[in-house]
Amino acid sequence: MSVSVSPSIPTTNAVDPARWPDVASVPQCSRARAAGAELTVRRALARLPLMVRLRGAETLGRGGPLMEVHHPEAFFRRIGATGLIGFGESYMAREWEADDLVGVLTVLAENVSTLMPQSLQRLRDLWTRRQPEAQRNTLEGSRENIHRHYDLSNDLFSLFLDETMSYSSAVFRGFPAERSLLADAQHRKIDRLLDAAGVGAGTQLLEIGTGWGELAIRAAARGARVLSVTLSREQRDLAVQRIAAAGHADRATVLLRDYREVIGRYDAVVSVEMVEAVGAEFWPVYFTALDRLLVPGGRAALQTITMPHDRLLASRDTFTWIQKYIFPGGLLPSVEAIEQITEAHTRLRVTERAQFGAHYAETLRLWRERFTERAHEVAALGFDETFHRMWTFYLAYSEAGFRARYLEVQQLLLTKEEST
Repeated sequence: MSVSVSPSIPTTNAVDPARWPDVASVPQCSRARAAGAELTVRRALARLPLMVRLRGAETLGRGGPLMEVHHPEAFFRRIGATGLIGFGESYMAREWEADDLVGVLTVLAENVSTLMPQSLQRLRDLWTRRQPEAQRNTLEGSRENIHRHYDLSNDLFSLFLDETMSYSSAVFRGFPAERSLLADAQHRKIDRLLDAAGVGAGTQLLEIGTGWGELAIRAAARGARVLSVTLSREQRDLAVQRIAAAGHADRATVLLRDYREVIGRYDAVVSVEMVEAVGAEFWPVYFTALDRLLVPGGRAALQTITMPHDRLLASRDTFTWIQKYIFPGGLLPSVEAIEQITEAHTRLRVTERAQFGAHYAETLRLWRERFTERAHEVAALGFDETFHRMWTFYLAYSEAGFRARYLEVQQLLLTKEEST
C-alpha cells in the first residue's frame, strides 16, 4: 500500500489511509510555519531533561528518557500544522519512538506551561484549532461521542480491564500496585462512593454512566433500588447480563437514556468519571439535572478527573489529540469550575473532597501493560497496528499526566441543601 506524501518527508506504508487519513499523510504547512515550529520545538527540547535523537545523529536535551525521532521533517511539519495533535499523530505514524514512552511524556507534562514562549501563548487562538461543532454534546451529539469510544468492542475492553470491568481509577492500599489486587481496589473505590452517598437498604439510587454495571451490582447487593442510565449500547447490553448473573435483576435497571431525559426523585446520585464527557457548555445543565433529581438533603457522589483551573481556562476551547481520537466532546473540569457552577445554578454544595491521582497512574500502568501483553488478541479483534499505537499513546499520555500531577482524580460529595 503506498501513501502519497511529499517525497522529502518519508512515512510508513503500514498506515491505512482509508482508516487514518490524517496519519497516513503529512499535513500541508507553509515553510515559514514549519520552520517556526522547528525552531520553537528545538529550543524547548534543548532545555528539558530528555535525550532527543534526530534521525539517529543529532541530539537535543539535557539527558533523560530517550526519544528517537526517525523523520524530523515530518515531525516538525506536523507540529507546525496542528500543534500537539500533530505530535500524537507523528507517534501514530511511527515517525518517533520511545522505549520509555511514559517517561518521555511525563517530562513533557511536567513542563507543559514552559514549552511554548509567552509571546506564542498569547497568540494561542491564532494557531490552535477550535473544537468542531460536530462534537458538541447535544442530545444527539452526546450519543455519537459516547458511541465512538465506548461501543468500540466489549471484547477489546475486557482484554485489559480486570474482571469487574471497571474503567476508572481504582483505590489501592499501597504501591506499587499489583494486577492481582486490581479488582479489590476497584471495589474499594466503588464502596467509598456508595458510602459517601449513604447508599444502603431501600435507597433510591440513580447512577449516571453505567459502565459495565459493577457499581449497580454492588449498590443492589446493599439493598438499594438502582436506576442506571448510559448512552452506550454495548455497555448497556453487557451490564444487563452481568447484573442478572449476579442475581440483582429485580433491583437494578439499566436504560439507554441521556441524563437530561431522566425523571423522578432519588435519595442519591452516583456518577463515575462521566462529567468529563459532558462538555463545558453543558456543565450547568448537568449539575442542574442532579439538583432536580435529588430529594432535599440528597447526596451526589462523583468521581472525576480534573485539571488545574488556570489550565482549564487556557485550553477549554482548544481541539486536542484526545478529543480527536479518543474522547470526542470530552473536557476535564476543575474543582473550581464545579464549585462555581453548582453555587450559581443549584442548591448543591461540595461538602467532601478526596483526591488520589497517584492511584490513577498505577491503574493506567496496569491497563497499559496488559494491553501491550495482549497485542495479538487486540489485532485478532480487527484493530490494526495504528489503532494499537494510538491506544498505547493514550494510556501512556494519561498515566504521564497523573505522574506529573498535571491531572488529578477526585471523589466529590455534593449535598443538596434543604428547602427554606
